[in-house]
Amino acid sequence: MKNINFWNKKNILITGITGFVGSNLAKNLIANNANVTGICKSKKVESLLFFENIDKKCNLVFGNIIDKDLIQNTIRKYNIEICFHLAAQIEVGYAKLYPFETWESNIRGTYNLLEAIRTCGKKIKAVIIASSDKAYGEYGIKRMPYKENYELKPSFPYDTSKACADMIAKSYTSQLYNLPIIVTRFSNIFGPGQLNFTALIPEAIKSCILNYKFKSRSNGKSIRDYIYINDIVDVYKLLALNLFRFPKKYSGEVFNAGTNKKYTTKYIVEKIFLQNNKNAKNIFKNHKKTQGEILVQYMDYKKLNKFFSWKPKYRFEQVLPDLITWYKNYLSKNK
Repeated sequence: MKNINFWNKKNILITGITGFVGSNLAKNLIANNANVTGICKSKKVESLLFFENIDKKCNLVFGNIIDKDLIQNTIRKYNIEICFHLAAQIEVGYAKLYPFETWESNIRGTYNLLEAIRTCGKKIKAVIIASSDKAYGEYGIKRMPYKENYELKPSFPYDTSKACADMIAKSYTSQLYNLPIIVTRFSNIFGPGQLNFTALIPEAIKSCILNYKFKSRSNGKSIRDYIYINDIVDVYKLLALNLFRFPKKYSGEVFNAGTNKKYTTKYIVEKIFLQNNKNAKNIFKNHKKTQGEILVQYMDYKKLNKFFSWKPKYRFEQVLPDLITWYKNYLSKNK
């Protein structure tokens, strides 16, 4: 990516830094000589941040995103200039069981952060809010891929939490507050460091490596779009850089990112099993559609391409062999 020197000595805040995306983003920014600070709940968590000792190269603030004073003090102490808001409860199944906790984290956490930024003055020049493709809700295959001008019409708890956070972010870009904010809605992200083994790709890979039966939670017909973590890190940096330099031009914008490719769950699992010389036959037999899940979701990245000439560089099939190697290394050290 061009403008690498832009990140030199920039003071960056990443909420949810121990998460899959947060860890990878921190790793990249630190390599570009940024001063990275992260807010996280605890060090007692499996994370790329600790596995690769990235934590030793950044400032960690332990606490909850719903603590506004903590956020405000962190922004002031570390003179934050750019913020990536990635902290969230990300599991759809957990949200179905515990909607209150999901809304506390995803909705309250967002307005706490933005209110802390608003009351800290004008030091922060760019705020990137991580939303989700699920904020759009169910549109059906005839209206795919999702586009940024689609109305948000969520039904389920997780989807609703992300849509609410989107609208809150939008209100802070209004003439009342004029905060420099971009909202991102990405498709399913995968890659090294994704240690949530309830997610499809890491769970399927782990089952092959450790030789246990993969338990499908669906009929395999759900359609998703999978985008590699390196592409996502590039998008985040691209958006933050441009928002920092041209806040009036880009504040309030929403950008989708995906590959605009349709993958069934069945295809993904079968590719992973084939790469591991295993048979995926009958895995999805007699399973029904998972309740609380949107059936068809994939993304249109035309707006990102139009604004910044961005397009994804990586394909699932291309990176899968190296990804499996990464998980083998990780699991050999964390049995």
